[in-house]
Amino acid sequence: MKLLRPSLLTLACLLASPLPASDLPALGDASSAIVSPEQEHQLGRAWLSLLRGQVSQLRDPQLKDYVETSVYRLVETSQLQDRRLEFVYINSPQLNAFAAPGGIIGVNGGIFLYAQSEAEYASVMAHELAHLSQRHFARGLEAQQRMQIPVMAAMLAGIVAAAAGAGDAGIAAIASTQAAAIQEQRRFSRQNEQEADRIGLLNLEKAGYDPRAMPRMFERLMRQYRYDAKPPEFLLTHPVTESRIADTRNRAEQFPGRGRENSLSYELLRARMMLHYEETPGVSAKRFRAMLDEVPQNPAARYGLVLALGKGGRVSEAQETLKPLLDKEPNSIPYNLAQIELDMVGNRLDAAESRLQRLLSQFPDNYPLKQARVELLLKQGRYAEAEKALDDILRSRPGDPDIWYQAAETRGQSGNIVGLHQARAEYFALVGDYDQAIEQLDFAKRRSNGNFQLAARIDARQREMRERQKMVKEMMR
Repeated sequence: MKLLRPSLLTLACLLASPLPASDLPALGDASSAIVSPEQEHQLGRAWLSLLRGQVSQLRDPQLKDYVETSVYRLVETSQLQDRRLEFVYINSPQLNAFAAPGGIIGVNGGIFLYAQSEAEYASVMAHELAHLSQRHFARGLEAQQRMQIPVMAAMLAGIVAAAAGAGDAGIAAIASTQAAAIQEQRRFSRQNEQEADRIGLLNLEKAGYDPRAMPRMFERLMRQYRYDAKPPEFLLTHPVTESRIADTRNRAEQFPGRGRENSLSYELLRARMMLHYEETPGVSAKRFRAMLDEVPQNPAARYGLVLALGKGGRVSEAQETLKPLLDKEPNSIPYNLAQIELDMVGNRLDAAESRLQRLLSQFPDNYPLKQARVELLLKQGRYAEAEKALDDILRSRPGDPDIWYQAAETRGQSGNIVGLHQARAEYFALVGDYDQAIEQLDFAKRRSNGNFQLAARIDARQREMRERQKMVKEMMR
């Protein structure tokens, strides 16, 4: 994995040069006089585009759908006012999640390896949403208005270094010459952590989860990594102490109900992530078999075994293993998607199409099902239909670089060369490479063949990208 460019750290300093005034009303707190919610939004989107261009990401539609659905469910009961969220899924087995200014939610795949229940996972996400709702980044600037630029950069260094897999090395490099200022920032960060714990617990309870999941996860992590020289990134950026655990436990015990602890949806996704980070499908299959031997009625273990067998090329055995799950829950989206994937591997494309049509008639807006239909259309060589299907997905996911990347490839296969370059431009813009994005739009204009309306639309989009690139450069001076 490549490390982030030093320029990414300097995004934290963008507020040294005031951004254009926003029409959005500022919040009533003092921090809004330093950085408005709209400025935070712009910072977050600029930071996200550069981050996406630097780190390996997970592209599983079922993962994205689960995380986004679960987080927005938490948002409904949170104090977050600006709900324009963007997500980034880091392909790392380490435990980590983070919230960056402007509604950026980052999730490592490893969170599903460590959080043993949905309530534990939700406790982490509720904590991160609390950082956003309380605008801890802006309040950090308010607390240290006179800090020098290197110290300002350090405010986001922890998030950046963690996302890049660099541990605390990036922080140490900056902190070596800013020890006193960083110590003060850490003090403020501890206050932020306590506040995020308290508000996260309230959010958990309102969302129907067991708030006791938060201290339980903290306690297990501290016990597991008490003597490790390099604990998970989450513990580096969210230090856990005995007093913090005691405080969250005492607060959690004050809630009258216990709420829900787990769900089958979470367990199924956790099985997917376990398989993703396992060295070989054979090792996964043995582990899931052992889980089934211990609890024969464990649907998540059976589902994981199905995926491991399919990944290992044992399609017939996978289908036999999957059958009891489908018999019990014939409309389950994860089980049916597993069957569709097996049918596609076995070249039973008619069966896969029939199953997909039935499910899409029941769940027409489901993103993983729509994505599976695209994969099937591509396998069938129906490129023009696949292009239309991707256009439909893009209407609801215009900020997903994975969809734009696939759209570019598909448009090329269908002969839509102008569309290919337009899609590539959107992809490059989303990963922070504006030079290539603008160049791709030049290629698209050359292919417009005298279509003045099309050329005018491309010109307009190119101007927008140049303005965005200019803004980002000015922010990073």
